[in-house]
Amino acid sequence: MKNQIIILAVLSAILCKYSPGQLSAQKILEKTDANIIADNKYFKSKMIIHSRRGSRTIVSQSWVKGTEKSFTEYLAPARERGIKMLRIGDQLWMYSPRTDRTIRIAGHMLRQSIMGSDLSYEDFMEDPNLSKLYNAAIIKEENYLNRPCWVMDLTAAIEDIAYYKRKLWIDRERFLVLKEELFARSGELLKTSEIRKVFKTGGRWYPKHMVFKDAMKKGKGTEIIIEDIRFNEPVDEYRLSRAFLKR
Repeated sequence: MKNQIIILAVLSAILCKYSPGQLSAQKILEKTDANIIADNKYFKSKMIIHSRRGSRTIVSQSWVKGTEKSFTEYLAPARERGIKMLRIGDQLWMYSPRTDRTIRIAGHMLRQSIMGSDLSYEDFMEDPNLSKLYNAAIIKEENYLNRPCWVMDLTAAIEDIAYYKRKLWIDRERFLVLKEELFARSGELLKTSEIRKVFKTGGRWYPKHMVFKDAMKKGKGTEIIIEDIRFNEPVDEYRLSRAFLKR
């Protein structure tokens, strides 16, 4: 009788663990992608860059279409006003009104910092569709910022990728990445990101206040604050073209 009870307990645990209703790691990643990605998206943000010399704030607005096209225009301060960046697929261009020139950012330049921040052009270029780029595994569950999270390990499914491994803390109810660690193939930690505040808009949970930190740099990192965001608003195709950069 005692052995039967033990066997039933073990079977019950197995059935619970592999319940048909339980989400797989890849399905969790797909739902997380769906929460962030939209057909069209407009947002205005502040980037607060902390360095040894002090802090400065850059204001910009961006238009995004799916995962392939985006256009960003810098609004303030005066030194950066009018700078524009256009991404189409795996190509990135930048226009500077001070020189009235458009240059393509490619090769080693992609690893350079944007405006002295902890973000690189490579980060700007990154495809947000993680479920298509990585294989995922759940390693544990724990609370982060008083929210129940899945902690997941991601390993690159393709060769040409900025970060070979990632560790994510995904909110189990909101399907939002609250914390992330980015690693090189060697296992070296390259960057971290943490969400400090979230908000709900258009039926989605979205980051309001984030902090990015380059592990190779000293300092407090770079803060991103979303001031306005609108999902699935029409985006003029002309804006997403090289001709619009000098307009």
